[in-house]
Amino acid sequence: MSWTTPADLRAQVQRLWERGELLRATVTDAMAWPLRLSLKTPSASDLSDRFDAVRDWVRAIAEIPQVRIEWREWNHRVQGMQRLPAAVWLDTVQNALALIGKARQAQRFEALWQQTAAAQPMLMAWLSRRPIQALELADRWERLLAVVAWLQAHPRPGVYLRQVDAPRVDSKFIETHRGVLAELLDLALPPEAIDAAATGTARFARRFGFLDKPVRIRFRLLDPALPSLPGCQDVPQQLPDLTLDAASFSALHLPVARVFITENETNFLAFPPVTGAIVIFGAGYGWDALARTDWLHRCQLFYWGDLDTHGFAILDQLRAHFPSAASFLMDRQTLLAHRMHWGEEADPARHDLPRLTPDEAAVYDDLRFDRHQPRLRLEQERVGFGWLCDRLARIPLTALPPEPRLPRQK
Repeated sequence: MSWTTPADLRAQVQRLWERGELLRATVTDAMAWPLRLSLKTPSASDLSDRFDAVRDWVRAIAEIPQVRIEWREWNHRVQGMQRLPAAVWLDTVQNALALIGKARQAQRFEALWQQTAAAQPMLMAWLSRRPIQALELADRWERLLAVVAWLQAHPRPGVYLRQVDAPRVDSKFIETHRGVLAELLDLALPPEAIDAAATGTARFARRFGFLDKPVRIRFRLLDPALPSLPGCQDVPQQLPDLTLDAASFSALHLPVARVFITENETNFLAFPPVTGAIVIFGAGYGWDALARTDWLHRCQLFYWGDLDTHGFAILDQLRAHFPSAASFLMDRQTLLAHRMHWGEEADPARHDLPRLTPDEAAVYDDLRFDRHQPRLRLEQERVGFGWLCDRLARIPLTALPPEPRLPRQK
């Protein structure tokens, strides 16, 4: 049977609810009333061939309490004069809500609307745009408004999230709700209180002027002649393994000529000695902290990642910050020499990488187009140690970078 059923009518109204239209209609004039619902009715042949079914259908439609039915008289040649529904109307938003059992939720949204209008009228646009999400956050809405009010009183506070002193708010609550808070704060704060360049939930702290957890950089000195940190000279280890926050690392001004970056901890720990060099335990796609280290830009930078599509994608990202960075052990000769150690990449990248050299792009194309085998991957720790040492010995020595010159005092 293709006639519209009571369930079909409720489904039409449910879709209006899911799009937020009914909630908006409870607080604005966003919808026109009465609202006509779509109704597919029996035909003349149905009256002749399925009269009992038609009669049951009419009864089912007539028993829906929230709707107003527009009837029509039909003088059928066989069944005589019949009275059938011609249209179904909802006269008010309250009737629509009652039809799908959402009256209580709508009342809760109205309370949120009134609360927000009194406390943070600049957020009314967000409520109107995302009414369903607001309803889902109803039990937390007061705390979200408290965070907004706190930041309005303390713009770009320069403290950690843990130090926000708002009623019933802790740092975990803010971290959990960074996405919605960012949208609310973008509306509620003046432009000068927002760092528009810091986008995404991961940069929430920076966007709104909080202190962020320091990025830590782990590195090893590969030359025992390099100056170390105080106290490290007393440790019975020639090549210290050090970890510093990004600001302290940037302030080191190490007199090194070469810097190697590797993504694998075993490679990092076993990296052999190299004159005038350090090795950094890589940070995947996050290169911002290293890019702010001025003295690194005066060094020869070598990136050693997995010989797979994502290894080249990371190299491409690194070159956005260090255009002259060179790849290391990510060439076709290394790939083919370690055929016995080939593995499989779970989800290869396929997009173009504009910052690769022609040789690198050729190897990348071999990988992304499966020219050797599908989803080929050579993990960096599977490259032979002797191969590593031989390649290191071929890198020409480079003079140490000059010490930075301070501007002359006038």
